Amino acid sequence: VNFMLSGKLLHRPELFDLGRHGLQFLNDCHFVCDGELYAFTLRNGKPEDMTQQAYGYAFVLAAHAAARLAGVTSSDDVVASIFDLMERRFWLPQHRAYADTIGADGVLDDYRGQNSNMHTCEALILAYEATGDDRYLRRAETLAETFTQTLAAKAGGLVWEHYTVGFEVDWEYNKHDRKNIYRPWGFQPGHQIEWTKNLLNIHRHMRKDWMLRRARELFDAAYDLCWDNEHGGLVYGFDPQKEWCDDEKYFWVQAETIASLALLHSATGDVKYRERYDALWRYIWANWVDHKHGAWYCFKQTRDNRRCSEEKAIAGAKCD
Repeated sequence: VNFMLSGKLLHRPELFDLGRHGLQFLNDCHFVCDGELYAFTLRNGKPEDMTQQAYGYAFVLAAHAAARLAGVTSSDDVVASIFDLMERRFWLPQHRAYADTIGADGVLDDYRGQNSNMHTCEALILAYEATGDDRYLRRAETLAETFTQTLAAKAGGLVWEHYTVGFEVDWEYNKHDRKNIYRPWGFQPGHQIEWTKNLLNIHRHMRKDWMLRRARELFDAAYDLCWDNEHGGLVYGFDPQKEWCDDEKYFWVQAETIASLALLHSATGDVKYRERYDALWRYIWANWVDHKHGAWYCFKQTRDNRRCSEEKAIAGAKCD
């Protein structure tokens, strides 16, 4: 996705070759023709974890959509086939949302979560932009309505992470695991802000007032609660009482906030979003950017901006 979109944006066709390599690896190694399945992880180039994850499918959809948008592929068929696979395996029409996980034994797990739906929404917007097929945009709108309106109303107006099989808020799931990469407990400011981005990207194509209103509400609540006035940047999580439950700084939260601030300023013209954009970039420039070797440091830092590791790229967690 990164190489396809950056190659298009920067007019650097050599980046498409790297994107093609990634797409070929996805198709040749992760895709299992028998059953039309995707291995979630590989070991020594062979499928290891055959759990079918909607989260993973969202990025498969995004990868093929990005290739189509960049002009690297010429057919809409693969994008449609991934969407159709997700429709058969994960879509729950009665809940207007996707399920999360199918075990290797083919049994659908009872867990329901917002994270996979958020990334699917993002991928569907990209699929619409790549193909012009309205069904992807309409489904993205449906997901945005479900999670930022219907389900958020059950959690005080913000997007909670975890739900029961019937999509009731599950306040207890992973309460012991507040630093989980994929399913952390607590409200995630980064995810409120990613929904801001999704809403504004849908709004660019489908001008509905509620989208802009909810985008601002989610962003402003997350930023106001989680901007660290002492050390800069946004912390990782807060609890239902709106107290921080994880004060570490994660790279992706800062990156998503930059993107959403740019979209908010463009959509509203409100100077506060430009001021916050500038302040966040100053923080990132001082604490995250490796000015010697390029890219951003590490996956996360302590509250006072000490690196938690020297790893720049982590499989399944961080790429630059």
